Amino acid sequence: MHNRTAVSSAFFTASCLLLSYALPAAELSTTELPPLQLAPKLSVSGLSSGGYMANQFHLAFSDKVTGAGIIAAGPYGCAQNSLPVALEHCFNKDSSAPDLVKAGALLQQQAAAGTIAPLSHLKDSPVFLLHGTADKTVHSKVSDALATQYQQLGSKVQYVNDKAFGHNFPTANQGAGCELSEAPYLGACGYDAAGALLKHIYPHLQARAVKAGGQLLTLQQQKLAGDTAATLGETGYIYIPQSCATGVACTLHISFHGCKQYAGAVGDAYAKGTGLNEWADSNNMVVLYPQTEKSAMAPFNPNGCWDWWGYTDGNYANQQGPQLKAVMAIAKAIGFKG
Repeated sequence: MHNRTAVSSAFFTASCLLLSYALPAAELSTTELPPLQLAPKLSVSGLSSGGYMANQFHLAFSDKVTGAGIIAAGPYGCAQNSLPVALEHCFNKDSSAPDLVKAGALLQQQAAAGTIAPLSHLKDSPVFLLHGTADKTVHSKVSDALATQYQQLGSKVQYVNDKAFGHNFPTANQGAGCELSEAPYLGACGYDAAGALLKHIYPHLQARAVKAGGQLLTLQQQKLAGDTAATLGETGYIYIPQSCATGVACTLHISFHGCKQYAGAVGDAYAKGTGLNEWADSNNMVVLYPQTEKSAMAPFNPNGCWDWWGYTDGNYANQQGPQLKAVMAIAKAIGFKG
């Protein structure tokens, strides 16, 4: 039987998402938000642990989520509330494939208990998935399992898995080399993953803005999330186009960072660099970038990952999960009424 602390250390040491330093969160102009008129349905996206979180958020609140864009992550229930299982089934090339039978049973159990939205909402829900062939952190069989799970649920899946991307968020021209996995985990790949995922979720998008002209502001997450804020950082980010700030009806997109990509590690680099903001600017879309924080004590989360294996509690993947509740509370605090 593995010692939990030892296994935890092995997990994070193996991850290519590790950083050896931390940068302070960016000092931005204001935390005062204009009143936002947000549509009753939102969309989600994420990279790696943020991809797992986007999937969990999508399935937990599928009655409120239009669709999802997920990069380098695996299926709902992959870890079965166990870090050793996560290591065995949900990670790199030495892992065996995720157990979709057990994951499916968990989905049915959660839906029957009413702790996630009815699975019928997943039918025809647009889902964009991406896995790079140069990814050495999450194996292709893990992302393959996620594609299969969504297909079994009847979702409208677009799966890009034939490009030589590393473990990063591919962009047109931001970040490091495309095959690399290094801070801030943006890959200059000549590929606009933000546009690809948003165009699958929202087929009638206007062309992206050449330059983001709205405001990237800090959020006081702990205050907005209230008693659900445990394991979140003090600072979150929100991008607000000028149109949304002046009262135009806008949609909300939530983007979840990966491990060691939170504000305390990379500042606002992820919130500025994915390309999501440029698409948001020309399409009346507010982008929320919630943030975790690292913890060396209980809960053990030294790399600021989103919870996809159960470090917060056993409800981590359903509507009662601390992080899912906190992010939904923040969304509602900024004006989402879904």
